[in-house]
Amino acid sequence: QVQLVESGGGLVQTGGSLRLSCAASGRTFSSAGMGWFRQAPGKERELVAAITWSGGSAYYRDSVKGRFTISSGNAKNTVYLQMNALKPEDTAVYYCAARRSSPGQYDVWGQGTQVTVSS
Repeated sequence: QVQLVESGGGLVQTGGSLRLSCAASGRTFSSAGMGWFRQAPGKERELVAAITWSGGSAYYRDSVKGRFTISSGNAKNTVYLQMNALKPEDTAVYYCAARRSSPGQYDVWGQGTQVTVSS
């Protein structure tokens, strides 16, 4: 079984920072890229940031550009999300995901970690 494990969520005040971590566990697998999604109560899950291993290109949704940074770790299938200048609207459950093929859908998911930004 392949899975991802997130950590680093928590409660922070507006303007604060958090760093989310995601690492693979279980059977090893190869991926084409990884991403961070989030889902707020009553809203659809949305892609926040993504990184492609080939070329190292990164994607950010407009609302987090300049505040969030996605980066890869030294270990395979490890990714981080540095979140600065957090806003209440960033409050959500954050999920890490991996794409095992390119092009392809995100098909390996973590269990999610709660991020709450208080005003």
